[in-house]
Amino acid sequence: MRRKLPFGADYTPDRTVFRLWAPQAVRVLLQRFTTGSDEEPGARFLGQISMQNMGDGTYAHTIHGDLKNQYYQFLVTDCGGGVTWSADPWALAAGVNGNRSMVVDLESTNPSNWKKDHGPLRPKTAPVIWEVHVRDFSSDPRSGVSPRNQGKYLAFTEGETTLDGAGEVPTCLNYLRQLGVTHVQLQPIFDFCTVDERNPLMTYNWGYDPENFNVPEGSYSSDPYHGAVRIRECKEMIQAIHRAGMGVIMDVVYNHTYSWDSWFQRTAPGSYYRYLPDGSFANGSGCGTETASDRSAFREYMIESVCYWAEEYHIDGFRFDLMAVHDVTTMNLIRQRLDTLPNGKNILMYGEPWAALPPQMKNGAVSADKSAMFQLDKRIDAFSDDTRNILIGSPFDVRQAGYATGGANEQLAEQLKGAIHGWCDRERGGYVQTPEQIVQYVSCHDNFTLWDRLTVQQGNQDFYAKTEELVQKNRLTAGICLTLPGLGFFQSGEEFGRTKLGNGNSYTGPTPLNMLDWGRMAQFSDLVEWYRGLLALRRELYPRPMTAQQVLDIPFLEAPECCTGFLLQTCRKWSQAAVYYNPCPEEQTITLPPGLWKCLCDGEDSFYWKEKRRQKGLRGGLALKPYSVTILGRLR
Repeated sequence: MRRKLPFGADYTPDRTVFRLWAPQAVRVLLQRFTTGSDEEPGARFLGQISMQNMGDGTYAHTIHGDLKNQYYQFLVTDCGGGVTWSADPWALAAGVNGNRSMVVDLESTNPSNWKKDHGPLRPKTAPVIWEVHVRDFSSDPRSGVSPRNQGKYLAFTEGETTLDGAGEVPTCLNYLRQLGVTHVQLQPIFDFCTVDERNPLMTYNWGYDPENFNVPEGSYSSDPYHGAVRIRECKEMIQAIHRAGMGVIMDVVYNHTYSWDSWFQRTAPGSYYRYLPDGSFANGSGCGTETASDRSAFREYMIESVCYWAEEYHIDGFRFDLMAVHDVTTMNLIRQRLDTLPNGKNILMYGEPWAALPPQMKNGAVSADKSAMFQLDKRIDAFSDDTRNILIGSPFDVRQAGYATGGANEQLAEQLKGAIHGWCDRERGGYVQTPEQIVQYVSCHDNFTLWDRLTVQQGNQDFYAKTEELVQKNRLTAGICLTLPGLGFFQSGEEFGRTKLGNGNSYTGPTPLNMLDWGRMAQFSDLVEWYRGLLALRRELYPRPMTAQQVLDIPFLEAPECCTGFLLQTCRKWSQAAVYYNPCPEEQTITLPPGLWKCLCDGEDSFYWKEKRRQKGLRGGLALKPYSVTILGRLR
């Protein structure tokens, strides 16, 4: 039984019930149309009717008969006589560019076997997440995706593709299947403003400018004019990723709207946003339109919207943009509501525990920032900017090197121990209840790509140049990040030296700058193999989630200055695993712990543990390669 949202258009073949919350209105007219815009063939106005004031700020009207695929909007009259038109803030479907809402039969948008579709159960090992933008994924003509589907939802449904001219090198979905990530995080796929869906290739945007929160973006569909098409194709994309054995995480941007002139403000002015004392819009999001999760209207909206995506689209996780703009109570309520859904406890929740500016919360509401992690449900996770900054340096100074990128020192080595303890050790700066609350990462869509940062720090301006030192530092950075407790995360293409030519904020494009260059995937196949082997090895090192006590019990090993070593005792195949980081440009010699050891990863080959090679058991001393992660398993 599908959950009914409190507002919007509730469709059955026999009747449609329209509900709108407009508490300041004195009159609301429902207008109906045959199309989502007046420019389309067959565009016709079907008439308007006054909706009934239900006495609680809600206006409602029921129309009998089958209204499937009809479009509608509202005319809202305020007490001063002003009239404003608006689409439906709760709409589940929309026409081109989202300006008219659509009555949709959701059942008819389901792909074949949709009722049997589901993502993988939450893996027993810590998830590893691969972040990608829908258009970036397949816009490169060398992606192996058919031209009609390049940059679209349906690109993900073309599973068995190979890179032209490169033999049996898989691309797109088949590539992801082989890489070994557990989840794909999609940058915003709900309807956003700044790409004209009529000419989608003329503009580009990451999509952090929401318009219709419950409607898939139309520029990624094959037909943005017919509202049901984008829904079906979005579901087909999700279904294909599920079939490939991976979960789908949705990047949600509830912290602001594209502008203050939103459907929220047109229908219920003042109810959904926060304001400064002078009456201007608060700016905790950095976009001038800070939403108010601590107020009942938007809190209800967020909870219902997230649960709708989870149920209707089978979403396996949510990444909250600028999570600190939201309050702790709302985030915990979302977690509680998700837990009531079928398999809801397997749905991931995590976000950025920061805001652009201090949020303007009222009535004692607490921001869901880093300092509030002990007040959040322990299954609400947060990106660790601490790990990122230790490993690669501050995002605000690209030339500043971190522990893994050429700037290692004893202070950073000591700080890294906090990350090894999953940021659970309060004496080492810990701030979470469990290591599973930490998303360990070094690169995402924001700021420089890892490869570009490494290139700049080396003093090089040729972002296409592949040098051994750059590859070593890339391996080291990824190797550290992916051997730390917590959730693993990396930006798509990090594993093949993704470059944006030194552009640290490419949110408006162009497409060629942002899209994945699948030619580099073949060029950097050795680096791709490093990631692939490391991800498989990670599953053996962390066969199950670790508790806070388990990470706090991780002992550190004796190591040369700036190097770091620690011992894992929760492995699947070996009684213990010793992990060593050498961030130095020279070999460093370590003394192994007592016992007989097998090399699993030597800093260059991450498949060393899996391939059948004759190895003598190791005792005593061992030389760590420059810029390397070395992993050993204890045989006895």
